[in-house]
Amino acid sequence: MSIIMTGGGTGGHLAIIKAVKEQLPNKTLIYIGSQKGQDKQWFQDDSDFAQSYFLDTRGVVNQGFLGKIKSLFLLLKATRESIKILKKQKATVVFCVGGFSAAPTAFAAKLKSIPLVIHEQNAELGSLNRLLKPSAHTFISSYLEESPIKAYPIKEEFFALAHVRTKIKTIIFLGGSQGAVAINKLALRLAPTLQQKNIQIIHQAGERNIEEIQKAYKNLGITAEVFGFTKTLASSMNRADFAIARAGASTLWELSAMGIPSLYIPYPYASSDHQYHNANYFAKKNLAYIMREDSIDDTQLLSLLDQDFSQQSQGLISLVEEQGSQQIANILLEFENKL
Repeated sequence: MSIIMTGGGTGGHLAIIKAVKEQLPNKTLIYIGSQKGQDKQWFQDDSDFAQSYFLDTRGVVNQGFLGKIKSLFLLLKATRESIKILKKQKATVVFCVGGFSAAPTAFAAKLKSIPLVIHEQNAELGSLNRLLKPSAHTFISSYLEESPIKAYPIKEEFFALAHVRTKIKTIIFLGGSQGAVAINKLALRLAPTLQQKNIQIIHQAGERNIEEIQKAYKNLGITAEVFGFTKTLASSMNRADFAIARAGASTLWELSAMGIPSLYIPYPYASSDHQYHNANYFAKKNLAYIMREDSIDDTQLLSLLDQDFSQQSQGLISLVEEQGSQQIANILLEFENKL
């Protein structure tokens, strides 16, 4: 018997699977993802999974007519493969976090009448999760009142590192492992002023941009810690007192759990503008700031950095509940216990 985990493509989806699987020691876990995206980078050599499968799939949204036809053909083929995997691995439940990687296995679960547990990471439902929500055995979202679990599934290390931030001594720019051009440019524009204020810089510039950004800081005569993908992101975050970041759900909840006040610059092309809605959930509680990418105000941003953030930081720590990943793991274990 096994617990199947599926979904991904992006680090936000995969971080949820990583957090939940760590609450299921000594259980037979199987991962089914895609050859595209970041799935292999995260889980190809992960010993927590008894076996990992990476199917030939790709997104259907934002494709032209012929692209959609090919994507649907790949989806159909991958769904047949997923059905075989679920049968071979004697699946008791499928845990789906969304993304194009999840579609074949989620559809296979419904076709085989295997319980489907879905976690939606964003304030706006993704297209796949919206489609599957009515037929899911359990649908989880930290943004929905009717959700059986309100706590967001992030690793316990983020809670362990939480502390109240007051004055800004170090700022972290987070563009994700793929980088964000707007955030990279903003960081370089602000760097001279940050240096004048004796504020240290940590900068996740993206794997492809490391050399370019390091050179730019060197030309400015400014010392900055620049990196792309890292497995020790929590440690880097912990050294910061303020963050400027995209508003992907996992990043947003991780920063909040650590009590790090943040300015979010949502990715403008995110489906259903979900990054804006993610950040706005916190902004409406006066626990975060938002600026649209096309209207970043450097002067306004810099004016934020001189204030005392202790009240906002404490508010974040108080808001974010712990043990979200354990609560989800308990739901998955219920299906195994019923056998």
